[in-house]
Amino acid sequence: MRLCTPRPTVPRTWTVDLRPHPCGLELACPLCGPPATVKRGVSARSAVLTHLARHARLGALPPYLRTCQCHERGCRWHPRHRGCSGPVILVLACERGGRRWRLADVCTSCAGATPDAAVVPETLSCAPPARRTRRSRRAAADTPSAQERVRDLLSYLASALPPSVSPGARLLALQCALRTDRHGQVALAAGFLRGMRLYSDRARAWQELEQAHWLRHLPGQTGTRQRLQLLDVTVLTQAPDRADRHQAADWALRTAHAQGLRDLPALLRLTMLAVGTSTPPREGGYADIEQLSRACVLSEEGLETALLQLADAGLLATWSVNTEDGQLYWQAAGKSVRLGVVTSRPV
Repeated sequence: MRLCTPRPTVPRTWTVDLRPHPCGLELACPLCGPPATVKRGVSARSAVLTHLARHARLGALPPYLRTCQCHERGCRWHPRHRGCSGPVILVLACERGGRRWRLADVCTSCAGATPDAAVVPETLSCAPPARRTRRSRRAAADTPSAQERVRDLLSYLASALPPSVSPGARLLALQCALRTDRHGQVALAAGFLRGMRLYSDRARAWQELEQAHWLRHLPGQTGTRQRLQLLDVTVLTQAPDRADRHQAADWALRTAHAQGLRDLPALLRLTMLAVGTSTPPREGGYADIEQLSRACVLSEEGLETALLQLADAGLLATWSVNTEDGQLYWQAAGKSVRLGVVTSRPV
């Protein structure tokens, strides 16, 4: 007879504080002793994410041992809601105007109620890679869809990149993160970059990501291929199924460059992509207006302006914002449905 013993709760919450220093900012981690690292500007944000990702990698646990750390602390990280529910996911949150960063296991319900929080996608999770078996292949239907992968990654990039990074650079970062190998390296052909329609913004997009300490160019560049090393440590432990990530990258590329959209500014393409990730194709849908604004790095007023511009371009059908529940509702229409893009215009 096997005895049932209580299972100890394993804490998976890590915080880093940024404290003023005469030479810049100190990174203070309660688990690592006195602060010893001093950074400046956006390099401090990159160092924080690197530090948190290292803790998550070292403290990796199988899913059945992970618990909602927010619930363990009395749900003090967010306003009151209906209670904990849903799968446990890894969430990155920013507090005190960017002076404190927290990475923790949180249930889906608490994650949705936490302000300034972004889900770390399963494609970027720090869980140890699982061995591919016949049973895991049969369970492929349970893996995240291309839309879900792109949605989670846009939410993550909203926290990982400074707010000043342009929409074109964010579209480029999205493709790099989805196409990288397990070493954090990616090679992009010149034809692929032309297909992204960045034109004169291409050089600026590279520069913005390099200045944010998110990637760097590797030696041996040619006129037909760009070789890159991603510096965001979180993306160095990709999920094992690289084909699924490439499928998500291809879906994002076709969605953001659909007919009638490809020649519009990058901000409108990013907005359409974020809307398209929030609902199944060929159907109407809805999304939380605050989360959608965060993914596009826009205010709610700025998001509505972008939707109006898309409607004026003849790309959207019907859309409306419900001020009571904070939801954006729309109905699918037009050629964009074939690519999984859900479109809308004000009613």
